[in-house]
Amino acid sequence: MTNTFPTPAPLPSPVAEVDLSGRTALVTGGGSGIGRACVLALARAGATVHVVDRDAPAAKAVAEIVGGRAQVADLADPGAVDLLPAEVDILVNNAGLQHVAPLTEFPVERFELIQKVMVTAPFLLMRRTLPHMYERGWGRIVNVSSVHGLRASAYKAAYVTAKHALEGLSKVAAIEGAPYGVTSNCVNPGYVRTPLVEGQVRDQAAAHGISEGDVLSNVMLARSAVKRLLESEEVAAAVLWLCGPHSGYLTGTSLPLDGGWTAG
Repeated sequence: MTNTFPTPAPLPSPVAEVDLSGRTALVTGGGSGIGRACVLALARAGATVHVVDRDAPAAKAVAEIVGGRAQVADLADPGAVDLLPAEVDILVNNAGLQHVAPLTEFPVERFELIQKVMVTAPFLLMRRTLPHMYERGWGRIVNVSSVHGLRASAYKAAYVTAKHALEGLSKVAAIEGAPYGVTSNCVNPGYVRTPLVEGQVRDQAAAHGISEGDVLSNVMLARSAVKRLLESEEVAAAVLWLCGPHSGYLTGTSLPLDGGWTAG
């Protein structure tokens, strides 16, 4: 019987380092937190990295560390997104912001801003960079979603809405990109030790009249089996892995880094 399925080329050793030499990456929110860790990980793997952030000093500082290129942009402005580089092989949509309030009191302008930064900007960036990826026959889109892209929490209407939308957008990109060698996946961290989370801890401590330690153990990590904050470097390692030689068949999925939150 004739084998109609060609034998694929041998893969590199599973323990081989991810080599991104010759690849160009763009990371939003790259000036701090998870984004900064992703920039460092991708650059160590050999990629040239565009560090996108609205904070010019932060973007420039990280770019200088890795020999990358700082791109100062407010992602809430579609015009600013249109000026970002299009010739990108790896797109990491990471930029985000948070606002905590009951639905009945949630500011409309804040809700709309969060959707612009966390849904519209990733859409525009995919639309801008995918033609280059399609032309080269290779590309990686990694969307830094959240456990809140899979689960909901009270008082986070805008954030939960945006992350759920990002999950759907990522899956569409996966289906459309598959014939061109482009994958699209989400990573879904629980609470990460970042300035954003540290600010939430302070806000919740004040709101509930409890200590910051009690906020971590009794509020933020109550649904997590692993009782610690996730580190930015752990998220970046997952992002890097999704860009490696063994990830070409993994697309349209979500990778929970949630300490068992979604297992229960």
